[in-house]
Amino acid sequence: MNILNLPGYDATRRPSLLLSVIPVASLLVFFMALLVMNGADAISEYSHMGLLVASLLSLGLAASARCLGPRGMKLGLTRSARQILPAVPMLLFIATVSTTWMLSGVVPTLIDYGLSVLHPRFFLVITCVVCAAVSVLTGSSWSTIATIGVAFMGIGTVLGYSPGWIAGAIISGAYFGDKVSPLSDTTVVASSACGVDLFKHIRYLMLTSLPAMAVALTVFTTEGFLRKVGPEVNTSEILAHLHSTFNITPWTLVIPVVTGILIALKVKTVLTLAISSLMGIAGVFILQPGIVAWLGGGSSLAENAAMTLRFLWAETQFDTGYDLLDSLISTGGITGMLNTIALVLCAMLFGSAMIGTGMLSTITHTITRRLRRRFSTVAATVGSGLFLNACTADQYLSIIIGGNMYRDVYRRSGMEPRLLSRTIEDSVSVTSVLIPWNSCGVTQSAVLGVSTLAYLPFCVFNYLSPLMSLLMAYTGFKIRQTVVRRPVTA
Repeated sequence: MNILNLPGYDATRRPSLLLSVIPVASLLVFFMALLVMNGADAISEYSHMGLLVASLLSLGLAASARCLGPRGMKLGLTRSARQILPAVPMLLFIATVSTTWMLSGVVPTLIDYGLSVLHPRFFLVITCVVCAAVSVLTGSSWSTIATIGVAFMGIGTVLGYSPGWIAGAIISGAYFGDKVSPLSDTTVVASSACGVDLFKHIRYLMLTSLPAMAVALTVFTTEGFLRKVGPEVNTSEILAHLHSTFNITPWTLVIPVVTGILIALKVKTVLTLAISSLMGIAGVFILQPGIVAWLGGGSSLAENAAMTLRFLWAETQFDTGYDLLDSLISTGGITGMLNTIALVLCAMLFGSAMIGTGMLSTITHTITRRLRRRFSTVAATVGSGLFLNACTADQYLSIIIGGNMYRDVYRRSGMEPRLLSRTIEDSVSVTSVLIPWNSCGVTQSAVLGVSTLAYLPFCVFNYLSPLMSLLMAYTGFKIRQTVVRRPVTA
């Protein structure tokens, strides 16, 4: 379906460009003001209000211009909800996986082994490479970050790295793997939305992804050698407290191994996370009797069931006598994810309002109508990708709309569809995590415990990808352009 011809949208009453830009500009100004006055942490606290106000503003402006129709709003809400609502159960299960993997000893065991094996100088680059490899095999940046990424956050914190650097290495690796994996849903959506064969799309992606990743690995390696030699905390002391709190055993690694197998077998993500959570719960009772006793477990089934519901739902705070370890191993449960879910739903309402009022259509039509040259077209695609990520707050919706927006533009300019699919991946899939109110930015910030703006400067691969697309377009490297034959009229 062409976004420029939505059912229920009255073309004779299309909102003007000025009217359409006001809600987006107001939202960006609101967030910038928050950042300047209250810091990065305030963005996650007040994002709900900003998104809701921007949604109401767009509806009010559209109503005043008499271009607000029930059919258009229904379509906008349907399209936005179809993309974003499936993330809600996924977020709930990510919360239970994080909790059970911690309490069952999976993450503590990985932290223990990581501190014993990893050299501090190579920590960032190894983190990036491992997350990339896991993400390629699983096709999911979210699963990679919620599992192995959480463990690397713990290891890196003990080694003295700042949370921003650690999260940047994790996200760079995870999104590289997600981007080039044939198992990735965003990669499949991008190729299909542009009518490009999946493996042709991935091979073409490598021309921008590999150089961007090479630069990222160089940056992470350089940072490892420039930082102060050795960990900034006493690792032997923290390991002693870790062993006194948890039963550190390789048997805990059965849980992530089975989870990896399920992902490789292409079991649905929600089902995989649910099974992983159940294995984590079993691991708490089988492998961590000390934790069960500390949490108030008993001999009866009812007592153990009540205890399980408590640690799955609510925050679990440890008091080992070592503050750094307490901050690493304490869990938030489902309640710790509720704020994130609320923000995702507010983002969905904003995306619905922008689509349903026709404002997004007006903006995109204005951008694309005069494009002809290669570099300007690719640059507009990159800019639109960032803009759509900010407007729709969802990468899938942004990919689909971007593909619909630019297919005819690329065709009439004689440019290959694979150039469009690559540019959309470079500008949408990997930048979604850099926007504080996008579903990806909200989720990864909550999972890793690092604000989006705190890790943004260190996600080297993510912000290099769209720049690499622009560089390739400017040089014309490996870009074939055909002559568009127009019919001769008498």
